[in-house]
Amino acid sequence: MSEQSRFMLVVSPLMENSPAFDRAAALAKASDAALHIVAFDYLEGLATAGMVNEQAREQMRIGYVERHRQWLEDQARPLRKIGVHVTTEVVWVEKPLQEILVHLKEQPMAALIKALHHESRLSRLLFTPLDVHLLRECPVPLHFVSHMLHALPRKIVAAVDPFHRDGQYKDFNDRILREAAKLASTCNAQLDVIYAHDLSTISADELGFADGSGFFSSRKAKTLYDAQGEAFRELSERNGIPPENQHMIMGNPAKVLASFADAYDIDVIVMGRVGHHGLGRLIGSTVEELLYKMPCSVWVISPEELAD
Repeated sequence: MSEQSRFMLVVSPLMENSPAFDRAAALAKASDAALHIVAFDYLEGLATAGMVNEQAREQMRIGYVERHRQWLEDQARPLRKIGVHVTTEVVWVEKPLQEILVHLKEQPMAALIKALHHESRLSRLLFTPLDVHLLRECPVPLHFVSHMLHALPRKIVAAVDPFHRDGQYKDFNDRILREAAKLASTCNAQLDVIYAHDLSTISADELGFADGSGFFSSRKAKTLYDAQGEAFRELSERNGIPPENQHMIMGNPAKVLASFADAYDIDVIVMGRVGHHGLGRLIGSTVEELLYKMPCSVWVISPEELAD
């Protein structure tokens, strides 16, 4: 995955296993990488227990952290037996986001792996979950694991959006495909690339029209489709993706990608984000829209990681 591969697996403050453990172990083993498992603990009941004094609360907290540390070591032991170098850590912190970012700055990682914690739509509207914060701020590739069919991915799809009049995302799409290709090579997995194009999100100005009056003419619609297809084929070909693994599908990106992943038993979809500025495209806020809808895991490439 990188010259100095090391994965960071963030686990629940509760002592419970998840598919993310198996995915992280499989990726670390396949790429000959080290694995750092860290739990950011904070239990409201232990932190604010009103029936005990401060010293007793502190002893309860220390005891829980130690039990969690031992539990993580129990999970790590079989991984070490198969040759994976595993380290474990437990940190007591109420709000883990900044602590995670500090860890990533101090200990360079090839990727951050985490089980996706499903939140209701209402909850996401009222409170920004940790997963969404990480999606917006994590500076390294971020792998959210859910609906896992295989510990080591067998089918991977790279989602791109190559059609931009000013070419501002050309390098971004190439890096997404290169990262997806490295992941597929590590896993010995099939790699496809998909471009879900949605005409409703493209402005007349972006297309080079003076206004939108001619947007729906059949001639211009055909010209637009051909231009999109050419940009997609060029991107795929220069990254070594054969024609049979290229898929250009018209429709809302979130719906197209979710349907494709479900129909073809995709294990991981690799996507990119370019910040949180309301971009209703595949590269941009579509990642947040997809996060809780995809029937597979998601691998997100950050703009910081993609910068040359």
